[in-house]
Amino acid sequence: MTVKVLIPTPLQKFTKNQATIECGGANISELIESLETNCPGIKKSLCDDKGEPRRFLNFYVNSEDIRFLDGTGTVLNDGDEVSIVPAVAGG
Repeated sequence: MTVKVLIPTPLQKFTKNQATIECGGANISELIESLETNCPGIKKSLCDDKGEPRRFLNFYVNSEDIRFLDGTGTVLNDGDEVSIVPAVAGG
């Protein structure tokens, strides 16, 4: 199964400056592990010490925020698109 992952610019140093990569995984947790295998060091930027996505990063599966789905247990299907989006704050 292949999932297209959109990588934000600050994390592209782990992907050899590629904005889009393809990985596998049955859910978001497995996808993060696959990303770490293919792009060593990226997991530390994606997850906290407990393995949960960092608060300032949002994960979307086909434009749906995983926080409103099943979190890191959100099931992925072949051809899905996962976007990793840094949170933006302003004032």
